[in-house]
Amino acid sequence: MKWLTLFFALFIILIIVLADLGKLGILGVLNQIPYGDKAGHFILYEILTLLLDLTLTSSPLHPNRKLIILRTNLILSLLIGLEEYSQHFFAKRTFDLIDLLASYLGLLVGGWVAYKTKRP
Repeated sequence: MKWLTLFFALFIILIIVLADLGKLGILGVLNQIPYGDKAGHFILYEILTLLLDLTLTSSPLHPNRKLIILRTNLILSLLIGLEEYSQHFFAKRTFDLIDLLASYLGLLVGGWVAYKTKRP
């Protein structure tokens, strides 16, 4: 699970870097679909949050799942907000509060699913 989480986080970082450079290629097609960009934000951050929360709470050494998920999601929400704000500084990007909201909704859903998932 750790490796899947790491690779997915790197995948999201790659998407961010490519978007900053204006070189999304085939992934740029999502911007042509109505609300495709918003759906992308929601889905990517939902999956990342779920994977990260499940990875960090899988250890029996951490009995307080709720606290781990809360801390993880607070840190992720800060990073997501900073990334969306950073778009002000890239000519090819546009800051959008609706994108940020979609990202935060994905984070909330991913965290909720992780919390409701039974520990192995």
